[in-house]
Amino acid sequence: ILGLVRSPVTATLPQIGSRLFLTWGILWSFPETQSHILVTSLVISWSITEIIRYSFFGLKETLGFAPSWLLWLRYSTFMILYPTGILSEVGLIYIALPYIKVSEKYFVKMPNKWNFSFDYFYTCAIAIGVYVPGGPHMFTYMLAQRKKALSKAKTA
Repeated sequence: ILGLVRSPVTATLPQIGSRLFLTWGILWSFPETQSHILVTSLVISWSITEIIRYSFFGLKETLGFAPSWLLWLRYSTFMILYPTGILSEVGLIYIALPYIKVSEKYFVKMPNKWNFSFDYFYTCAIAIGVYVPGGPHMFTYMLAQRKKALSKAKTA
C-alpha cells in the first residue's frame, strides 16, 4: 500500500497478518499452546524462510547480485516451508480454540454502550477457514514468482 515492498498487498498482508495473529493472538495470548510441537515446526519454517529471504536480498543489495544457488533456494524452499508453516499455523489456532472458549479472552459481550459483540473463538474458527483459499493463493503466487525469477536467471 505504501510502496515499501514490491510485492502486492494480496501477498504481503496475509504473511504479515498471519504472523502477527499467531505470535500475539495465539501463542502470546494462550501460553498453553507454546509447548506444542507445532511451535517447533512453525519457528523452523518461518526462520528458514527468513534466513534465506534476507540473505538473498542482503547480498543483492550489497553486491548487486545473489549467487544462483541462493536464488534457487529463495524461490524453491517455499514448496516445503509454506505447507509446513501453514499446517503449523492452522494446527496451533485449532489447538488454541478450547483455551479461547474457556477463557473468553478478547470477547465483547452485550449489553454494552456500543451495542456490539465480538466472539474471538468464532473469529479464530473463521481464520482457520481463511487458510483454505489463502494457502493455495499464496502457494500459486510463489510458484509464479519462482517461474519468473528462475527463467530470468537462465536468460541472464
